[in-house]
Amino acid sequence: MTSQGQLSDRPAEKPTKSPARSPARSPSPVENPPDGELGGPGSASGPGSAGAPGGPPDGARQRLLADVIAHVAEHGVGEVSLRQLAAALGTSHRMLIYHFGSRDGLLVEVVRAMEERQRAAFAEMRREPAASAAELGRRMWRQLSEPELAPFERLFFEIYGQALQGRAYAQPLLDGVVEDWLGPMSDLLVRDGHPPAAARTQARLALAVTRGLLLDLLATGDRDGVDLAMEQMLAAFGHPATPPDPPG
Repeated sequence: MTSQGQLSDRPAEKPTKSPARSPARSPSPVENPPDGELGGPGSASGPGSAGAPGGPPDGARQRLLADVIAHVAEHGVGEVSLRQLAAALGTSHRMLIYHFGSRDGLLVEVVRAMEERQRAAFAEMRREPAASAAELGRRMWRQLSEPELAPFERLFFEIYGQALQGRAYAQPLLDGVVEDWLGPMSDLLVRDGHPPAAARTQARLALAVTRGLLLDLLATGDRDGVDLAMEQMLAAFGHPATPPDPPG
C-alpha cells in the first residue's frame, strides 16, 4: 500500500478491456408479434393468417379460439376491443394479433369454427340409420335455434353480409359456406329415397330456409311462427321429388 501523497513504485496496471458485447438478439415473432388491429400489419397477410406457411403451432391457436368461443357464448361480441377480449382471456392482444391477424380475422375464425361444430353434430346424427331425414332435420333445427347460439348467429349474418360486400377480411367465410353443407345433406336425402339430383336441390332449399328462419327468429323472436314454417319445409322431406325434365 502507499501512504497518502506517496507514489507507488509498482508498474502501472494496464487498463482492462471490457468484454465485447454481443449484438442484441432480435425478438422472436412470439415475443414481439406484428402490431396492428383491424387491417394493420398483422392482418390477412401476417403470420397469424389461416393456412399461412410457417405459422404458429395449431395447438395454441386452437386453445385461444376455444376460449374466445366460450367468452362470446357467455358475453356476446358487442363492441369489445381486441385488448379487452385479451384481458378477459388472460392473454395479450399481441398474441391474438399474432394468431389471428386482427379482431376481424378472429371473429371470422369464430364463425367458421362454429359452422364446423354444427356440421360435426349433423354428421353424428346421420350415423343413426333409423332416423329419417325429416327427424334429423327437426333435431338439427332445435339445436341451431337454441337461444345460447343467438350471439354466434348474429355474428354469422354480420360477417356473411360483409363478405358479400367484398370486405377482404370476411372473404374466407364464403369458402364452403354453402357447399360444405350440401354434400352431407344430399347424402341423407338420397338415403331416404330422393333421386340424387332432386336431393341436392332439396338440400339447397333446406339450407336456405334454415338460415332464413334463423334470421327471422333473431329479428322477430316469433318462435312459434318459425317452428311452424320449419315443420312445413320438413314435410317435403317425406315426399321424394322427381326432378323436372331438362328443357328442350
